[in-house]
Amino acid sequence: MPVDQSLVGRSFPPTPAFSVTEEGIATFVASTGGTYAGGPAPATYPIVLAFDAMNAFLEAERIDLFRIVHGEQKFAYERSIRPGDVLSATLTVSSLRHIGGADIIGTTSEVTDADGALVCTTSATLVHRGADA
Repeated sequence: MPVDQSLVGRSFPPTPAFSVTEEGIATFVASTGGTYAGGPAPATYPIVLAFDAMNAFLEAERIDLFRIVHGEQKFAYERSIRPGDVLSATLTVSSLRHIGGADIIGTTSEVTDADGALVCTTSATLVHRGADA
């Protein structure tokens, strides 16, 4: 069953507040084979929040994660992420196309700080293979 086109433009509730710590950044960097020497988080760090926002969206819409292929990810920054930041992400479905039995879902997640200021915007393309595909 295809994903409902009426989702385009719909925003989902923000993720819970997430505290950025040096330990958390170091763990993230280590998982990618690197070493963290302090300072700002690497450019791909917001995927931690964006993934939580995506999972909440998939759960709310009853879309199985095992039917998703992650097609693309982009990050656009207003400022760097640093230890001590408290962040949350709000996902919006920005586009939806149906091609060859698959749904191509475009999402945008705005990552904001504790004051509500935009820190980063992430954009993702998700390919959803429906049960009939």
